[in-house]
Amino acid sequence: MHQFRHIAILTIGVSAVLITGTCGYMLIEGWPFMDAFYMTVITLATVGYGETRPLGQAGRLFTIILIFSGVGTFFYVAGLAMQFMVEGRIRQIMGRRRLDRSIAKRKGHTIVCGYGRIGRVLCRHLAADGLETVVIDRSETAIRALDEDGLLYVNGEATDEANLVKAGIERAAGLVAALGTDTDNVFLVLSARQMRPDLYIMARANANTSLSKLTAAGANKVISPYDIAAKRMAESILRPTVTDFIELTMGGSGKEIRMEEIPISAESRLASATLAGSRIRQELNLIVVAIKKHDGKMLFNPSFDATLEPGETVIVVGEWENLDKLEEILNPKA
Repeated sequence: MHQFRHIAILTIGVSAVLITGTCGYMLIEGWPFMDAFYMTVITLATVGYGETRPLGQAGRLFTIILIFSGVGTFFYVAGLAMQFMVEGRIRQIMGRRRLDRSIAKRKGHTIVCGYGRIGRVLCRHLAADGLETVVIDRSETAIRALDEDGLLYVNGEATDEANLVKAGIERAAGLVAALGTDTDNVFLVLSARQMRPDLYIMARANANTSLSKLTAAGANKVISPYDIAAKRMAESILRPTVTDFIELTMGGSGKEIRMEEIPISAESRLASATLAGSRIRQELNLIVVAIKKHDGKMLFNPSFDATLEPGETVIVVGEWENLDKLEEILNPKA
């Protein structure tokens, strides 16, 4: 809006000088419109052409004034152009510095490499759950979308280790490789795993033949969006009610039920308690679907005497508000 105002002022100013010069020659010297307009243009442009017609004393004095007006307009145009360039560059530099400072403060965030259709939807879901993300992408379309969505990002190749460092890989909790090709994703996973051996890495596979390669490169989890979409469509046909329930628990909002996983902290008052003694069902109206044990095995439909050991994870179903209360109990804030 600020730039449009300057352009409007510039257009009005130049038009005013042209109109004033043309009308001045027509009134003072009695010239026809075309001669007056031509004399005004060559005078303002200071091209050095001769006079269109002989000028009287009043006409010469008017020409002098018109020349100074043209020079002033020229300097104004040059200054305005310089201001546009300088202000734009300053905004770009300051905006990038603000982004870098914000990224430097992030800890425990998720780095999303690739902001295409999958990456953008993924970031929206993570943001809905309050998880912080930093995106790495190099395409102009993606950068414009990131600016519109107000997300932190690094403009560049995700396969470049320097950009991974800028995105805070040493402080990140996880990384998602969602680049356009499996070759780039394999190289990205290899680089990220070398830089952070303990980092949780999820990778996207476009072809089933790439699943084993991404796993061998170091990805903790490899997902094929096309396979998942096809299975989801098949489940919707074969088991529509089950699918509706899963969609409700995985994508609900407000007071609707949701399925959540909550790790058990050693500081929790329920640590080492039995499921019956925890009274999760009676007091919070939550259903414990499973417990993920230390060895990674899932204990489905645990009995009342199953224990909630520190370091394990419980999978529960219930309302959002009650799930938040259980998370505060299992992971008490210091």
